This record gives sequence, structure tokens and C-alpha cells, in this order.
Amino acid sequence: MDDSHYKFFQHITCEYFPCHRVEALEDFNCLFCYCPLYALGKNCGGQFSYTDKGVKNCSKCDFPHHRDHYEAVLERLARLIEQVKVTKI
Repeated sequence: MDDSHYKFFQHITCEYFPCHRVEALEDFNCLFCYCPLYALGKNCGGQFSYTDKGVKNCSKCDFPHHRDHYEAVLERLARLIEQVKVTKI
């Protein structure tokens, strides 16, 4: 297990903790409370669905909440940053 404490945070007093069902509560990471990968749409890498109205539903996705997914979230976030970079003219 990685000893980098900045990669993991639990807000156990949060009224929504845990916001997703998980097998190992001790590994539930709250660091990415609001998923930074949402804007990647179908390329986010998580388990999601779309509602009948076309809204992305992430209620069954716990990808950003896994203790060991910190690096993977940052890699995907870097892809999002590349997609939205403004090209200098």
C-alpha cells in the first residue's frame, strides 16, 4: 500500500458517507468527492449509465473512490485537460 497520505482522505462525519456501496469501507476514498472525470462522458472509465432523459448516472460507479485509483484518476484528468486546452493563435 502507498504511504502517500495526500492520495487518500475519508470524511466519515459526512452525512453522505459512504456515497456509494463498497466492499471495503476502510479503502473508500473521499478525495474525489465530486468526480473530476464526469466531463469525459463515455470515456471516464467508470461504471455509469444514462437515464431516459440522457443524463449521465454515476450512482453505481465507485471508481474515483477506490484507495488505489488515485494515479488512474489523475491520468484520466490529464486527458480531459488536454481536450480543453486553448490553442494559442
